[in-house]
Amino acid sequence: MSDRADEHSAAEHSVASEEARAAGLPGGRRAGAPGRAGVSLRAPANPVSRKAIALWLLEGLFWSVFLVGGSFFLARWIDDDRWSWLPGWALDNIWWLPWLMVLLLIPGTLIEPFWRYAVHRWEFSGDVVYARSGWLSREWVFVPVSRIQTVDKAQGWFERMLGLATVEIRTASHAGSSTIKGLEYEVAAELAEGLARRAEELRDDAT
Repeated sequence: MSDRADEHSAAEHSVASEEARAAGLPGGRRAGAPGRAGVSLRAPANPVSRKAIALWLLEGLFWSVFLVGGSFFLARWIDDDRWSWLPGWALDNIWWLPWLMVLLLIPGTLIEPFWRYAVHRWEFSGDVVYARSGWLSREWVFVPVSRIQTVDKAQGWFERMLGLATVEIRTASHAGSSTIKGLEYEVAAELAEGLARRAEELRDDAT
């Protein structure tokens, strides 16, 4: 029983060291590890495609139009039915609702793509996939290639228009999975193929 526990602990330490080396942390420690307070994660080496800015802009505009259109029909419905439970000042100014949605959504729609482009980065080195994503909040993900079960490429409508693709990396644990969005299709195909091949090699070595 003790031997198994020692093996499990050693395996966890090996994975942690592998992840930390990919993040550029000194001494093979993870960020926030004891004795390394204040050490920050370095950015992954590779940015996503600049066309990802157009992708996120198109997606943002799509949802903005959808929400503004929905607020227009809602305002018309309220104005026609004169909902009695709403205060009079709200009924009298209900047509400000679509304009309010425009004022709230458009600035974020225009700023978000550039912000995301500055944040989203990825790297495949040392048998670890390291990715950073987010907008208002940020997420750093380390995926050891040895734990990868499947690697897929995906393309939405806008991605096909722009020649982009998303690489979806899945492990046995949902928390350990990752998605890298905004890659050129050729880069995504090469990354997916390289990850699948290397994962298969590591599984063969383990057996």
